[in-house]
Amino acid sequence: MTRKIDNTTRYERLRERYMNGGLERRQFLGLLGAAGAAYGLVTPYRALAQTVSQVRFDGWGGVVSEALRENAFDPFTAKTGIEVVDGTFGGADEYLSRIKASQPGEFNIAHLSGVFDYARYHNLGLSSELNEDNIPNLKFVIPKLTEVFRKVTNGTLSCVPYDYGTTGLAYNRAYISDAEMQEKGARILIDEAHKGKIGGWSDWRTRMWYAALQTDQDPNGITDEEAAWDAVRQHRDLALKYWNSGAELMSLLAEEEIHVTEGWSGRIFALQEQGHDIGYMDPPNGFGWQECMFVIKGSPMEACEELLNFMLAPETAIAVAEGQNYPPALDPQQIDLGAKIPTLPAFDPSGTLDGLTFADPAYWNGREADWSKTFGRVQKGY
Repeated sequence: MTRKIDNTTRYERLRERYMNGGLERRQFLGLLGAAGAAYGLVTPYRALAQTVSQVRFDGWGGVVSEALRENAFDPFTAKTGIEVVDGTFGGADEYLSRIKASQPGEFNIAHLSGVFDYARYHNLGLSSELNEDNIPNLKFVIPKLTEVFRKVTNGTLSCVPYDYGTTGLAYNRAYISDAEMQEKGARILIDEAHKGKIGGWSDWRTRMWYAALQTDQDPNGITDEEAAWDAVRQHRDLALKYWNSGAELMSLLAEEEIHVTEGWSGRIFALQEQGHDIGYMDPPNGFGWQECMFVIKGSPMEACEELLNFMLAPETAIAVAEGQNYPPALDPQQIDLGAKIPTLPAFDPSGTLDGLTFADPAYWNGREADWSKTFGRVQKGY
């Protein structure tokens, strides 16, 4: 027992030095690892490593996975002895198919995008029920982000909100000016002048969302579906190709294979940090989203809750946000988020997120079967 208390104190002292600027991040991680190896470091809350050796996490890959690995997973393993095994996926539909075909407990935590995915998993019987007493850092989360999930699962949670962003318009300023973007907005993706230099995500929701904008319709209430599908076909015929991952999105823009596409705000910020002259704008009613860490039914709940609480700790969540370039779910009215996060696309200093348009989960899930099938046909040229 004494050894556990000593290790906890050691961890807290290391973390305090790191937060006060006395340690570089790599030093912090190295010392944590050394402490774990030398003293058998375990969690101060529950000796989870005695019963659970690993938790599986699946996410979006690229800079997002790198940020989570460096700033959350490795420090968590050093602290608890529980290994986080991370996998990746390129699209929500493909990943869900893997979940359906898996054995209970094979997949544990998923980095889901949108309340509609949360509702979809819940309706398929894949949700769990978190013990929120084991996740005290949940109190730092923007209330609006948590409330929308509670409505789906009758007041309980199967996830914790983790970050948010937008799917806006990304364009190469060497070929497209800011003025042209302001003039054309979402319609630039169906502009003949840029034929062969247009990209787009191969995701039926995104395609229909932007088709709604291109036909002056409400994305959460499309009334002229045929006009929207015509816009999807126009985009298909003018596009060089559909991209399937954030890494591919960044490569297409960086190599100037495409000049304009819709894109994920954090990935575009990463390109800008790398020195590429890529502009970014959110058109009116642009696609806002929040992501959550969803715990799948059959998972080792206490170990997952311990990991989620660790990930929501301000020092962890801020470091991950700075690495992946998406604002964290932490409430800026409660937590000082530092210098970089307020400069990220989509960041809302008020914590209300009133300026973002989110997908209505009932509306989009109610059309999934029909619209995903139709988009599959459109992709093939029909």
